[in-house]
Amino acid sequence: MLSYCGMLFSGSSKKIISKFYSFELLEVCIHRVRSCSSIRFIKSKYVCVFDKSALKFSHQQRLFRTSAVSCGQIVQFKLSDIGEGITEVTVKEWYIKEGDSVSQFDSICEVQSDKASVTITSRYDGIIRKLHYNLDEIAYVGKPLVDIEIDASKGVAPEEDVVETPPMSHEEHTHQEIKGHKTLATPAVRRLAMENNIKLSEVVGTGKDNRILKEDILNYLAKQTGAILPPSPKAEIIPPLPKSETLPAAPKDKARKIPVPVSRPIVFSGKDKTESVTGFHKAMVKTMSAALKIPHFGYCDEIDLTQLVQLREELKPLAQIRGVKLSFMPFFIKAASLGLLQYPILNASLDESCQNVTYKASHNIGVAMDTEQGLIVPNVKNVQVLSVFEIASELNRLQSLGSAGQLGTNDLTGGTFTLSNIGTIGGTYTKPVILPPEVAIGALGKIQVLPRFNGKGEVFKAQIMNVSWSADHRIIDGATMARFSNLWKSYLENPASMLLDLK
Repeated sequence: MLSYCGMLFSGSSKKIISKFYSFELLEVCIHRVRSCSSIRFIKSKYVCVFDKSALKFSHQQRLFRTSAVSCGQIVQFKLSDIGEGITEVTVKEWYIKEGDSVSQFDSICEVQSDKASVTITSRYDGIIRKLHYNLDEIAYVGKPLVDIEIDASKGVAPEEDVVETPPMSHEEHTHQEIKGHKTLATPAVRRLAMENNIKLSEVVGTGKDNRILKEDILNYLAKQTGAILPPSPKAEIIPPLPKSETLPAAPKDKARKIPVPVSRPIVFSGKDKTESVTGFHKAMVKTMSAALKIPHFGYCDEIDLTQLVQLREELKPLAQIRGVKLSFMPFFIKAASLGLLQYPILNASLDESCQNVTYKASHNIGVAMDTEQGLIVPNVKNVQVLSVFEIASELNRLQSLGSAGQLGTNDLTGGTFTLSNIGTIGGTYTKPVILPPEVAIGALGKIQVLPRFNGKGEVFKAQIMNVSWSADHRIIDGATMARFSNLWKSYLENPASMLLDLK
């Protein structure tokens, strides 16, 4: 049997072919038939080139038998280690299906770990051939996520270099192997570098662990082109409108809001149902189990927010002009940060052996949020250097992402102190549980209009809010917690006093 030909067919192809017919069987396998003038295939060191005219030639009524076979290469796209000790995630949504074409950086799916929801993007241009998981199934780190068929003619990295692309959020980083060392960069930064034909290995990263930031790429471009880059955009400060042009105040609804129960059909199956603990609920189990090891102590007080309520009403129209919703929480957060400057032990952490206390330089204050996925606690980074307006803007972003289930790991990790505004749902006092490795947490009750006495003994209407603190009694004593609470209270009861300590 003649499986492959080692001859080059030229103008005398008819003569050469007639010699091959002396064999009992001539079988030519053409792996791919192109529309070009010749048909080529490569096997080991032999090269065969068939002219199209040869296919039309017949001798003794014999014809060539051809079969078209796809030459695409299947690459298994694996889920890589996304850090934080995460070994498995839940597939929440597929953005593609089998047979779809994808390009580099296209979204493939959304997965949820016990810390965050992240979107996985493609590393390759190709066609999706197989999805390895259904919705709500558990995907494991290091295991194939999808199979992608790529064009072998474009060249493929060796099999050992075909590695997984990490699931990434807007703030998360990924590793890119360049010349034997790892370069940290976000997908957006990599795309920017690719669009400008910049090798990341030539750029010096200024971020954490030498991570390459967008500014590094822009600065590199500036050095190459001699351009002067504008400063980073800041929130535009708009002066207040004249009183005659101020926005009309919205009519206040004096009627008490009555919570409306959610209308859901009641289904009685008569059978017990068992579900796996996954996602954020799994994180809650882990965190609360660790919190049980902390000896808590509580401290409660009430705050008169009458002046703060008036101040917020005056500032709300200005915030709306800037496109920011201003709630009470930015004031609570900023007041807490000012208090932490005086009592840094509350912004610390204790190691597992209880031998060392680490005082955190950044005030990354977490805000507990109730979402459809469960309880999540994103944090506002570096509150000590932010204004009230900047804190409000960041809270708006976190709330939007939290409602959509799109918070990244960067938003949900690194907290140093937490406030929980349970009062938005109801209740006055509670007993908050510390989130390890933090050492303190505060829970805020609802704001109520209650009668109080002034210095003259006269009754007046006051806006009262209750606060409940919990602290780690291993390193924080009751007196420290009380003094911190009193300072925080003074800032909120006299908002103008915060101006004295703002930097």
